[in-house]
Amino acid sequence: MLARLATATLVGLTAYPVGVEVDIGRGLPAVMVVGLGDTAVLEARDRLRAAFGNAGFEWPDRRVTISLPPADLPKQGSGFDLPIGIGLLVATGVVPQAAVRDVWAVGELGLGGDVRGVRGVLATAIAARDGGARLLVVPAANLAEAALVPGLPVGGVTSLGQVDAFLRGQGALEPPVPARPAPPTPVEDLSDVRGQPLARRALEIAAAGGHNLLLVGPPGAGKTMLARRLRGLLPDLDRDEALEVTQVLSAAGLIPAATPLATARPFRAPHHAISMAGLIGGGSRVPRPGEISLAHRGVLFLDELTEFPRPVCEALRQPLEDGEVTVVRSVASVRFPARFALVAAANPCPCGHLGDPVMACRCGTEDLRRYARRLSGPILDRIDLCVQVDRVTADQLEASGGGEPSAVVGARVRAARDVQRARGGVENARLPVACLHQLCAPTSEARRLLAAAVDRLGLTARGFHRALRVARTIADLAGADRVVEHHVREALSLRHAGTTDQGGAP
Repeated sequence: MLARLATATLVGLTAYPVGVEVDIGRGLPAVMVVGLGDTAVLEARDRLRAAFGNAGFEWPDRRVTISLPPADLPKQGSGFDLPIGIGLLVATGVVPQAAVRDVWAVGELGLGGDVRGVRGVLATAIAARDGGARLLVVPAANLAEAALVPGLPVGGVTSLGQVDAFLRGQGALEPPVPARPAPPTPVEDLSDVRGQPLARRALEIAAAGGHNLLLVGPPGAGKTMLARRLRGLLPDLDRDEALEVTQVLSAAGLIPAATPLATARPFRAPHHAISMAGLIGGGSRVPRPGEISLAHRGVLFLDELTEFPRPVCEALRQPLEDGEVTVVRSVASVRFPARFALVAAANPCPCGHLGDPVMACRCGTEDLRRYARRLSGPILDRIDLCVQVDRVTADQLEASGGGEPSAVVGARVRAARDVQRARGGVENARLPVACLHQLCAPTSEARRLLAAAVDRLGLTARGFHRALRVARTIADLAGADRVVEHHVREALSLRHAGTTDQGGAP
């Protein structure tokens, strides 16, 4: 007997419809799985056999053929266990075929017949809704995640026996319940920072316009402390952004079962020993999202930037420019979103004390030259703000009060972003070049200053446009309609404030 139902396979962040066909025919007892499945899919044979026996179902003592069309689409993961198990129940006559018409299912089976959660259920639910499913059956652990998709009936199960009882009209699925709101994410406050007025100002500008920021200074000056407070200045995710972030986290298997909808902006801080695939995304067959995609709509913090392997740093070029990355593997080419705010921190030299008024630098000229070569010009050209973070004095550390708290600075950031969304629909850092001058509206004096910077400071065309975007953000924070000369002057000073003429980085 032949049984048919539907499921989906995850390729990148998108789930593609997959048929599940189970045929029990003549021949020696055997189980064949065809359809370009990975190891986890092929191992379903052994999990299903044990799950059937322990759940009280009789395993067919005949030849079982399981097909997963389309045959040229790679399938991965253990989410095929549940739909194949349902197909076997239909093929053996336990469940009528009419009961699974337009039913989609996804889930992993344990050896005892229990149903376990899988990753990528949000994308599967979107595919099921678009594919006209009348019901999506998911593990109870993924029920709140699947229920995020409007217009799709979903039900949760905890065991294969519960699915069997429901399909035979003798039981019920677990209904979705409203997801509990995620607990507030602890946010480190900007008022904890002592001193560093220039770095605080750059942090506010970076948050307001979505600009990239590099902090350069000696060890212990507060670079990491500043970077970790950027997320507290950013506005909350809106509904569309929250779904984007949730879909990335779901594909990576990082969704909490009780609170599936992401509400806080991501903050990712990978170690400098990370591989290219770990940062950009990848895998042996079908690529998975890397750290830059897990930081989508949030912050990517690269501490000790000069310690990252140069090829890994160079791989950031296209994502920083386009806000997405395409990863190609032998069986799939996947596009991941990567619209993040980059905050990087670096020492000015190998010993960390170049330009430090207290500690003398111990590096030689050749050491400084090698260190400066660790970051290429194209990478530095994509960083809008480069700020020197100086050593904090004892008086500053002992001061009773810090600067403005994150709530006050964040209010200005939100107001500036509201202006940007109303004007161009995106943050200033993402304004297209074609309409940059019209939307930024620089005065004639501001234009002349920018033009002079091209010759005097050696600005590239990209650097010119990025400086203009930063100047527009500074004007938005000040509530100004037009970009004037002092806005451009501040933008240019911040673009070069962290550089040094002594051979150090950047």
